[in-house]
Amino acid sequence: MKNKIILPMLLPIVLLSSCGNRPSGDDVVFTQIDSLFTSLYPANEPGAAVIIVKNDTIIYNKGFGMARMDTNEPISGRTFFNIASVSKQFSAVALFMLAKEGKISLDDPVSKYFPEYKADFYKQITLRHLLSHTSGIPDARPRLDREFVLTANDEESASYLVELDKLNFEPGTQYEYMNPTYQIMLWIIEQASGEQFDDFMRNRIFTPVGMAEATYFEPDKQIPRMSHGYLRRANDTVWTEYDYGEESFFRTKADGGIYTSPEEFVMWDRALKNNLLFSEKMKEEAHSGKIDTDIPYTQYGYGWFIEERPDRPKKVYHTGDNGGYQIFAGRFPDKDLFYLVFANRNDKDREVTVEAMDQIFEKAGWLK
Repeated sequence: MKNKIILPMLLPIVLLSSCGNRPSGDDVVFTQIDSLFTSLYPANEPGAAVIIVKNDTIIYNKGFGMARMDTNEPISGRTFFNIASVSKQFSAVALFMLAKEGKISLDDPVSKYFPEYKADFYKQITLRHLLSHTSGIPDARPRLDREFVLTANDEESASYLVELDKLNFEPGTQYEYMNPTYQIMLWIIEQASGEQFDDFMRNRIFTPVGMAEATYFEPDKQIPRMSHGYLRRANDTVWTEYDYGEESFFRTKADGGIYTSPEEFVMWDRALKNNLLFSEKMKEEAHSGKIDTDIPYTQYGYGWFIEERPDRPKKVYHTGDNGGYQIFAGRFPDKDLFYLVFANRNDKDREVTVEAMDQIFEKAGWLK
């Protein structure tokens, strides 16, 4: 059974669950979504959670497959996933909040916060360049030391920036997706706010929007209803855990460290929609394309991808990949339609899956 959840108009909000009837005219959509994800994620394998929110109502909320193979725990809307790079939008919003308060400017140079960075080009790289992946900073993290790759935190991961002496391109002229440039936002947020990063994110973002259990990963932290990411190699019948300890840079926070549930993430989207954390003007700035990416019809804004196809309304979204986790969260803002797919296996073509969902929405008339 799929839950229908009505979200109150004011935030912070509590997610209420009931088993009410869904709109009958949408039954064909639910049947097609059921068929799509049942074919992708068998019940006895790692799988995915899928949520669709339309006009402030969760109209589809269902899990497919297993959250944990060791306990046979099924996936649901309350299962916790590592959302990987979808975490970047939280760091971006934190910078916007601090800019709104006059504690930073998005035009500040990186050198203002990191005087120990030796190269002169840090005086030309601004926070806007970090946000839009246009800094020119290369990913030169050392990867030969496997222990470093598996256990490095933000500080250790981005330590090479101190001695960096060459850029890949002049800041602002090209796009190159880059994790370390989001990792250093952790210290910018700490310097500007006077709070520890985790405290700021909890006190100023997670708690106000209703994400009471969301957290940043740490090796010894207990995460509620935590799934594992999984990998099954070619010609292998066994699923292997594939997250912290098996895959790189799981400990870094500002670029990809959040664990949360699909139902909690709906609260985040709701807060963004209602401008709880920053203004409509700031949201439009973040959700406007700044630079072309290598994805057709898609630019990058400040923490989000912006797709503007000639045959569909604007879509604002982000993806995330780490270990076995494969994440998508997107919104058609002009149609008041939000949807997410949080998976704990990475062997499916996410872009094909999301396109199949978009076609279902399109045929249902939801994108007109």
